[in-house]
Amino acid sequence: MSEKQKLELYIHIPFCASKCRYCDFLSGESTPEAQRAYINQLIEEIRAQGQILPEYQLSSIFIGGGTPSILSGLQIQNIISAVYENFVVEADAEISIECNPGTLDATKLEYYREAGINRLSLGLQSADDEELKLLGRIHSYNDFLHSYELARAAHFDNINIDLMSGIPHQTLHKWRQSLKKVLRLHPEHISAYSLIIEPGTPFAALYGSEEGQKALPGEDEEREMYAETKTLLEEYGFTRYEISNYARPGKECRHNIGYWTGVDYLGVGLGASSKLKHHRFHSEERLDRYMAVEMHRDLMPLYQDLVALTVADEMEEFMYLGLRMTKGVSGADFYDLFHLNMFDLFGDAIRKNTALGLLEVDTPMLRLTERGIDLSNRVFADFYEVLPRNQALFPDDPRNLF
Repeated sequence: MSEKQKLELYIHIPFCASKCRYCDFLSGESTPEAQRAYINQLIEEIRAQGQILPEYQLSSIFIGGGTPSILSGLQIQNIISAVYENFVVEADAEISIECNPGTLDATKLEYYREAGINRLSLGLQSADDEELKLLGRIHSYNDFLHSYELARAAHFDNINIDLMSGIPHQTLHKWRQSLKKVLRLHPEHISAYSLIIEPGTPFAALYGSEEGQKALPGEDEEREMYAETKTLLEEYGFTRYEISNYARPGKECRHNIGYWTGVDYLGVGLGASSKLKHHRFHSEERLDRYMAVEMHRDLMPLYQDLVALTVADEMEEFMYLGLRMTKGVSGADFYDLFHLNMFDLFGDAIRKNTALGLLEVDTPMLRLTERGIDLSNRVFADFYEVLPRNQALFPDDPRNLF
């Protein structure tokens, strides 16, 4: 019997109590009836996907949103049960769920434990109540503390906390205070992201103009925040293993590492993205159309923007996603995958960014320097669309989706 291939599963729950002012995710408010109908359809999709992907086993499951914790514990348990009934799940699979403070209680957490969830991701964003109101969050810092204490009481020992820098009117001092408050709680993982003003959001209307941007921390202050994050977290025993993610030893997010290192992933639910069998696609983004798909008959109406990836696409993705990891990318791994020399193919980009002090070579590894991390988007651009698109130039690689 051939060994099953590794697959990561993302499950999208598009519901939230209230839309945050910076958020452009596919999510929104809904009724309990709409949520129940969606869950039934989601479970049908999970069943159908499991039937057509028997060659895979799941190494991780990530339930995101929206706010998955807005659902009842039983509803989450039913979703995970459907996964186990239709997929082979590794015995030590990482199973994560995103939770918003103010939507958790002891009963939900008990259901999570019974379902096999072993990692929580709490969306705090800021430990400053004024900043939370500005962001449009539904909770206070004390609400977050209550949720965190409930999670510890329920014996969750792998908790991530999301924090956001670059918030309007935020100062380095305020950011430092948020970090210190969170560090005193001794979580296992911290994701520290910078705010991005996304088009079409309320924040874009408020802060997208030249005048509005004056309320945002300047570039120098953002870099100071970034440096302060690394310094403080290292003092508390965290290691930065990816540009925006810090963990205690052994508590790195395995699901996200799989994404950055090219593991196939399947997204189920409204608008969920997938990279599977050398193809990239996402699910239907309109709720009425998603609900109308007859999952048991034909999944093809579900798939949008289906693109076959060339070998060149995957080589470039190997570089600009893998370089997000602080350990860098391995020339030996590249050769094992593509049977070509990474340093020859991307020699111009590597030499240019090494000369600028943005990359460093420690054969067979190539990684960003500290300055390169600050200017990572500039580095990644040099690895994007630099190879010929002619797939015939590369080793044979038959590509069939289903």
